[in-house]
Amino acid sequence: MSELKHPSDEEDVKRHAAANGASHDVPPPYDAASTSGEVVCPPHTTERKITTRIDMYIIPFVSILYLMAFLDRVNIGNARAFGLEDELGLGGVEYNTALTIFFVPYIICEIPSNILMKHFSPRVWLSLCCIGFGAVTVFQGLVRSYGGLLTTRFFLGLFESAMFPGCFYLLSTWYRRHEAQKRFSLFFSSTSLAGAFGGLLASGIGKMDYVRDYRGWRWIFIIEGSFTVVLGVIFLFTFPSFPEQATWLRDDEREFVKARLRASQGESGAERKITLRDVRTVMSDYKIWLGAFMYFGLIVPAYSYAYFAPTIIQSYKYDAITTQLRSVPPWVVSFGFSMVVAVFSDWAKHRFLFVIGSISIAIAGFAILINVHDNLQVQYAALFLTCMGTYAAMPVIVCWFNMNLAGHHRRAIGSAWQIGFGNIGGIISTYSFVKSDGPFFTKGYAICVSFICLSIVASILYAAAITWENKKRSKQVHDLNLTESEKMDLGDMNPEFRYML
Repeated sequence: MSELKHPSDEEDVKRHAAANGASHDVPPPYDAASTSGEVVCPPHTTERKITTRIDMYIIPFVSILYLMAFLDRVNIGNARAFGLEDELGLGGVEYNTALTIFFVPYIICEIPSNILMKHFSPRVWLSLCCIGFGAVTVFQGLVRSYGGLLTTRFFLGLFESAMFPGCFYLLSTWYRRHEAQKRFSLFFSSTSLAGAFGGLLASGIGKMDYVRDYRGWRWIFIIEGSFTVVLGVIFLFTFPSFPEQATWLRDDEREFVKARLRASQGESGAERKITLRDVRTVMSDYKIWLGAFMYFGLIVPAYSYAYFAPTIIQSYKYDAITTQLRSVPPWVVSFGFSMVVAVFSDWAKHRFLFVIGSISIAIAGFAILINVHDNLQVQYAALFLTCMGTYAAMPVIVCWFNMNLAGHHRRAIGSAWQIGFGNIGGIISTYSFVKSDGPFFTKGYAICVSFICLSIVASILYAAAITWENKKRSKQVHDLNLTESEKMDLGDMNPEFRYML
């Protein structure tokens, strides 16, 4: 596997000056691969500058998009604190069922959505879906019955099924494996920002109670959904696509980006159509299932916290406005901790121990919540630990798994499967915290710990599997005379590919 050459800025200036001395009109010839097999940066720029441009063009778009998606998904928890259940006459577990119905299309449609995104391009597909779930959120604020709430939640799940796997798929096509975690965590941490922003926004919007005869919970959906629709229209003209479609890069820069990705991950096969045979082949790999269970185990505590944090905090006898404000700090701290974990994980070029360490923090938080019921300060501090640990481990798991998949077809299918299967845990989380279990919610906390332990077991098995696979491949003959097409079809199953631990 070829190594990347990182020319210094000084060397590039010299090369650029020499090129200008030779000719002011004709740029020097450029080939992504030198005769020595190294990947060489175009002479007019540096690799760091190109990577920074990619960051500035990709990360803000996907982060803002998913921030709005997650906000529109979980703001029902904020709306609940402002009287949604009372006005719609919800009783028993009807609120929990409204949460559950979201996950039915969300789970089923994720693999088809990634296939459609590859066909239409991320700019078109993700932007249209953004407009769709924004409009549905507005309608959610206009419903008059339980049936209307169920209908809007179903279509919200349908449109949002494109967001999470689609954005992770897009990110994985731009970055090499050892530099991806910071970007994955920054994107994923938009969920933490959404949680914090949602609490602040709800505390303000909630004061619009009875404006134009609408309760405050309706304005939460209407205002946030309207903003999302406007954002989706803007994204339809500005959202980024795959490297092969990046018109904002020069031809030589685009070729360099593709070459550095090939050196890290192998052939992408971007032009290759995904077939049912590809789906069957990918799904027959046991590591794909382990990756799904790693994520599945953390989805239960993640959505439990996202949906029910306002309910838990309100059980500490705070009023509606104070509840929203108290929900903000754990999300903010979680964002900072997530980025610290990501930076050190990329620096160490390692994922497994960072997953286990973060998960352990989440378990400590839930253990406190199960056992402490008479100290509000300790209980509130435990919410920080659960949020920090869960939301720091999840992006590491997703990045670890995605960047160990090579080729567009394996990554499109594998990433969507991990997210789709994992979100079955979202259904479990919606029934983990029911009103009758308050104010201690011991059963809900115990369920979260159980599924976190499942994630730990799956992570250990996945780490053992890829370690064994790497050792086996290191003993094989490297020159297998495979064609580029055969390497592309094999993806990470190519004997020359090495998994990242």
